[in-house]
Amino acid sequence: MTRARMKASERMEEVLTAAVSAFAESGYAATKTDEIARRAGVSQPYVIRLFQSKQQLFLATLHRVCDRIEEVFRTAAAEAATTDPDEILPAMGHAYKIFLADRDLLLVLLHGFSAASDPAIGPDVRDRYGHMYNMIRETTGAPVSEVRRFMATGMLMTVMAAMQVVGPDAIETTWATEMLDDLEAHGD
Repeated sequence: MTRARMKASERMEEVLTAAVSAFAESGYAATKTDEIARRAGVSQPYVIRLFQSKQQLFLATLHRVCDRIEEVFRTAAAEAATTDPDEILPAMGHAYKIFLADRDLLLVLLHGFSAASDPAIGPDVRDRYGHMYNMIRETTGAPVSEVRRFMATGMLMTVMAAMQVVGPDAIETTWATEMLDDLEAHGD
């Protein structure tokens, strides 16, 4: 069976999709580029040719995840802005559930935070998190305290989703239910 010839950009997309899955499963340090290559159906040298290094592939994967979060936020903000500009921040919060439903993406985000002590990864992680913060501030016009609360709630939800105590297949726990009820009661 011969494989159809693909453009480098299409192969790159396949490799990035495989990388999201592999990095979500094993994290940055434990993931091998040959595992990503196997999942993408390409050779390990080809992965390196596309991304130069595992580090650059991880950063590209992390950027993909952050781009997805920003896309979810921008879409929700644009929709809310047409009806009630005061509802932009709450709309962005509700839309974040779309991101939380994709376990691989949220795990890559958490692995990115974990790998931030690496001098070659940390600046990018901090820059992207700051970029999200600034985008939320500029899009909503909300004060720092509201954006801080919004982002803190988002991180709580990310961690809870990673632990599988929220979401469609949530494992019920009393503490998670109490926290979620409290968040809902306070409009977070």
